[in-house]
Formats: sequence, structure tokens, C-alpha cells
Amino acid sequence: MVAESVFNQLKHPNPQMRQRAMTEIVENRDENTIPTLMSALGEEDVVYRRACVKTLGAVGMDAVPTVVDQMLNAENDTVRASCTKAMAQIAVYHPDEPFPQAGLDGLRQAMEDPYPVVQIAAVMSMGEIGVPAVETLLEVLKTTDNVAIALTITNTLGSIGDPRAVDVLKELIKDESVDSYVRETAESALPRLEHAISSREAKGSAR
Repeated sequence: MVAESVFNQLKHPNPQMRQRAMTEIVENRDENTIPTLMSALGEEDVVYRRACVKTLGAVGMDAVPTVVDQMLNAENDTVRASCTKAMAQIAVYHPDEPFPQAGLDGLRQAMEDPYPVVQIAAVMSMGEIGVPAVETLLEVLKTTDNVAIALTITNTLGSIGDPRAVDVLKELIKDESVDSYVRETAESALPRLEHAISSREAKGSAR
């Protein structure tokens, strides 16, 4: 059982105190931990809200079902945005664990949220998940008419280092019907993508 005072330490101005509280919460978590953290995702206190997002990330895959539910169904824009960012933190804290399909499906839906912050955060979370998210990102890139989403996906693909994105970016660059900002972003993303692919291949051969 984690004391309320420990959760309150997530509001502390000192980042080391917040980190200590986060570690204690994760190490001693029980059935109340995830609901308590979720209840803070609409808080106006940005420090507290972000600390709860990070703590949900550290909790990991167990938090995904609850986070997805609120990401898609909460009425509060800030809660939905915070949930989307929590998905990214889960991927960051647990890079070697398979990301649940329910999480990927939820993020795909979140890209169509009416609140632009949620849309963009969903794409960026997909970027943190990496290769398992590439197929979804490519599908959305080919079908979306939302320029902000297209720009963010194009930029994100440049960092993941998946060969499936190479031809898609090359097609975007050549297609004069595509928004000029998207084409420019694809031009700058392609070399990064090719470098990321080379780096991944080099790491793979070194093992």
C-alpha cells in the first residue's frame, strides 16, 4: 500500500524527490496505484500531471488497458492528451517488452481525436514504440488529409529506421500533389531514415 503522502511527493519542485516518490510507488504498487495516478491526469499542476504520466510509464504494460480507455473516452482534452503521452512513456520505460496490440489500436484511434494535441502526441507515441508501429503509421500517412499528422508521421518515420518507410518517403518527395511542407519534411527525413537503418544493421551484425 502506497501512502497518499508519497503520491503528493510527485508534486515536489525538486526532481530528485519526484523521482524517489515515483520509484517507491512503482516498487510498492497495488490495485489502487493506477487509478490514483489516472485521477491526476487532468490536474492543472503541470509538474504533478507530468510526474503521474511518467509514473504510469514506469508501471508499464499493466497500465495500458486503463490508459487506452481514458485516452479514447475521457471528456477532458487534457486527460486524453496525458494518456497519449503516458503511452509513450510506457514504451520508453519498457523498450524490450512487446507493446500490446490494444495500445497500438488505441493510438491509431487517437490520431483522429478532435483535439490536435492528442493527434500529434499519438503519432509521437507511435514513434517511441518504433518498428511495431510502422505499418500503422504508413497506412495513416497514405490516407490522411491532415497536414499536421502527415508532417509528424513523416518526421517520425525518419527516426525509427525501418526499411518499409524508404519507398514511401521517396514517393512523397516525387508526388507534386502532396503538400509542399510534407514533401520538404520527407526530403529531410529520408537521409535520417537511411542513417538509422544503417545503424540498426550495424548493431545487428555486431551481435
